[in-house]
Amino acid sequence: MAMAISSSGVSLQRTNSSSYSSGKGCKYAGQSVRALPIRILTVGKKRSPGVQLLVDEYIAKLKSYCHVSDVQIRSNPKNARDARAQVDYEDMAVVNLITSDDWVVLLDERGLDINSEQMADLVGDAGNTGASRLSFCIGGPYGHGQQIRERANISIKLSSMVLNHQIALVVLLEQLYRSWTILKGQKYHH
Repeated sequence: MAMAISSSGVSLQRTNSSSYSSGKGCKYAGQSVRALPIRILTVGKKRSPGVQLLVDEYIAKLKSYCHVSDVQIRSNPKNARDARAQVDYEDMAVVNLITSDDWVVLLDERGLDINSEQMADLVGDAGNTGASRLSFCIGGPYGHGQQIRERANISIKLSSMVLNHQIALVVLLEQLYRSWTILKGQKYHH
C-alpha cells in the first residue's frame, strides 16, 4: 500500500507490494525532505535502564536528521482504580501537550499496518502538511483515550502483537532512524 496525504490526513491506496521489497519503494528516497521536529509522547511507568540506553542511542542517531524530544507521561496520574478513568486522565495529559499545528501519529494495535518504506513516506509526507512538529503518541497499559484518537491525523501499528510501551518506544525510534536513512538513501536499510 502507498500513503498519500490529503488535507484531511493520510489515505492508503493499493500498489504493487513487491516494489517495497528492495528498500527503494519510498517516494522520497534520496530527495530533499523538510525535517519536522519529532516529539514522542509515551504514557507509562519509569523506564528500565537498558531501555533508556537504547532510547538515548537512537535519539543521538536521529539528531543528525531532525530534532527529537522524548516526553514521558506518568501512567495513571490520579491513581484511579477504574481503567476507564485511568485512560481518561492519561488522555487529558497527552492532549494537553498537543498543539493545533502538530501532525499527530497514534501508535495503536488497530492502526494501519505499514512497512519501513511507508513509514519513511509518512515522515516525508508530514513535512508537506504545514505542521510544525510530528508527534507520535504511545498509549498506556489500557491504550489511548477518545480525545487523542479523534485528534490524531493517522493511526499506525508497529506490530500485530500488543507491545509494552517501553518496547514500542524502542521499535518506533529504530523505525524513525531507518526511515531517515531510507529518505537520505543511506545504507542502513536493505
